Amino acid sequence: MPTPSAGSAPHSQAIAFVESPVQLLNVLEWARTSVVLDGDADPRTGGTLAGRADALTVVVLSPTDPMSRGQLRRMADLARDEGFTVRWEEARGGAGAPLRTVRQLTPLLRKAERIVIGDPFSRYVQLLLTLVGGKLLTVVDDGTATMEFIGQVARGERLVRWHRRGSGRGPRELVLAPVTAAARRRLTPSADRPVEVFTSMPVDEVPEGIEVTPNTFEWTKATFGPPSITETADMVGTSLVETGVVDVDQYIAAVISLARTHNAARYFAHRRESVEKLHRLHGDTGLEIVRPDLPLELIARRGPIGSTVLSFPSTVVHTLPLALAGTGVRIAVCDIAPEWLRSSASPRAQGFLSGVTTTAKDVHRLSRLPSPA
Repeated sequence: MPTPSAGSAPHSQAIAFVESPVQLLNVLEWARTSVVLDGDADPRTGGTLAGRADALTVVVLSPTDPMSRGQLRRMADLARDEGFTVRWEEARGGAGAPLRTVRQLTPLLRKAERIVIGDPFSRYVQLLLTLVGGKLLTVVDDGTATMEFIGQVARGERLVRWHRRGSGRGPRELVLAPVTAAARRRLTPSADRPVEVFTSMPVDEVPEGIEVTPNTFEWTKATFGPPSITETADMVGTSLVETGVVDVDQYIAAVISLARTHNAARYFAHRRESVEKLHRLHGDTGLEIVRPDLPLELIARRGPIGSTVLSFPSTVVHTLPLALAGTGVRIAVCDIAPEWLRSSASPRAQGFLSGVTTTAKDVHRLSRLPSPA
């Protein structure tokens, strides 16, 4: 648990930058945990989170894909309901948008005592971090990438997403190299400036100065559910095809096999899954394709949810057992077989995905994938 210096200082100015619905969810979870650590009243007894935690402004650096934007709109409404200021920035709305956004946010950055970020690998966030120094920093979960971030900081490596292939020394990377280097320095803790990491992911090697605060989804459990539970199973989709890691034919064959074996009825699509792949999945499996309007942790907690939730290695094998604790829902995870990987996949992909599964707690690991009929 963090010391008071790493945790949230009551009523100080904080600004959070989020680019995905899950990041915004975890900012709300961090705010609630900061309240409890500071000794304030439990928010479940009444009132909102704002006013008990930092004077927090949430800045949404809006993505372009419609599903992410829709979920972010819903999450922004929930954040406003909790009393926080939410500022929506069309940060990618045209060639001049990035510079305009940075210019408009600079005064907020300078006033803030703490900066909360959801994706340390984001070039946008890295650029914003270069504008300020000496601020308290908190990194909230953006899924399994958090595991890689902590390891790279511990080893003094460049910040590179696990599924990226190659040296990362293309023309764009070379132009942005000074920004990335400066951001890495900001994200590296020092003796007088620890960095807080708020995470539900397992963390083995914690470098000196990184102070880990566990995310147990207390705000989610207090706000939603408990859910009603169906007799069928539900499946959780993944964007491993879209990120170039897994072959689409192998993925669809795996979904068909799992759905038949476990009596699955619904497939909760990842927000980045392509329409073409989802149409094919529906036609080949008969599964109801659900496009969630909120992060899956909230959808599952709100219910109804299947008595078994099937997943491939992803963030949800760590988060759903926490969000659904005490409900009796079984989380089952199917490993990615080496032959499913595309030739373009990063050499690190197999080991990283295997680690996501083996470090998950309170899940049932499927011993092998049944062969398709």
